[in-house]
Amino acid sequence: MGSDYTAAVETAREYYNSEDADNFYFTIWGGEDIHIGLYKDDEEPIFDASRRTVERMASFATRLGPDSYVLDVGAGYGGAARYLAHTYGCKVVALNLSEVENERDRQMNQEQGVDHLIEVVDAAFEDIPLGDGLFDLVWSQDAFLHSGDRPRVLQEVHRVLKPGAEFIFTDPMQADDCPSGVLQPILDRIHLSTMGSPGFYKSELEKLGFECLGFEEHSHQLPRHYGRVLKELERREAQGDLKGVVSDAYVERMKKGLGHWVEGGNNGYLAWGIFHFRKS
Repeated sequence: MGSDYTAAVETAREYYNSEDADNFYFTIWGGEDIHIGLYKDDEEPIFDASRRTVERMASFATRLGPDSYVLDVGAGYGGAARYLAHTYGCKVVALNLSEVENERDRQMNQEQGVDHLIEVVDAAFEDIPLGDGLFDLVWSQDAFLHSGDRPRVLQEVHRVLKPGAEFIFTDPMQADDCPSGVLQPILDRIHLSTMGSPGFYKSELEKLGFECLGFEEHSHQLPRHYGRVLKELERREAQGDLKGVVSDAYVERMKKGLGHWVEGGNNGYLAWGIFHFRKS
């Protein structure tokens, strides 16, 4: 187990377990869905656009129903798992490394009456504590960028999928033609030395025996989303809504970090979209 892997896991866990991060993501980023949205316009509520991503991803799955067994890796607050359980009646395992987020997840599952369909597991996706060939679908949204060993994560996804099962995911990535060095402010922010790219994921997954069924490219939505979150953060700050909720130092760091994502996306250095693969 490499030091990059273990350091990245601990860094991500500590960050998402912190009171500042938990309050920020739950109250501003979107609550149930803390991932990039598919926006109709720049003013659309973050939650609405984020839920549209979930709906669009689910539309790619060829078999979703009461007999389906789904694993969401890096599940955050579990919004996608609840959507799948409510909409399709499928059973979902929501695996996530933040115990703080997972407690919110379990509470919402109970409140929404789907706790009998969703199991929340405290774990990192580099070491999925589940058996081989269990799942009909593995799902992930904007989580793999936090890994210090992405090939290992993809190997774990392959291991837990049934033959012929599907893998649908998104991840903030660098563009395949991204110049060297320009994303250093973002890498510093996520405490890692690399990001994935569309070419990286296609190559690694095909080496594992996955068939690529498509990549629906939505790269313009990445800076749009981070810009929308930045605007909402500044609005809530101006209204005084964040006092006692998120520290001033965290807000300043977040505004600076969001600005780097917007700049990188607008310069064409970043990529994002929906991947769809099938295990052979």
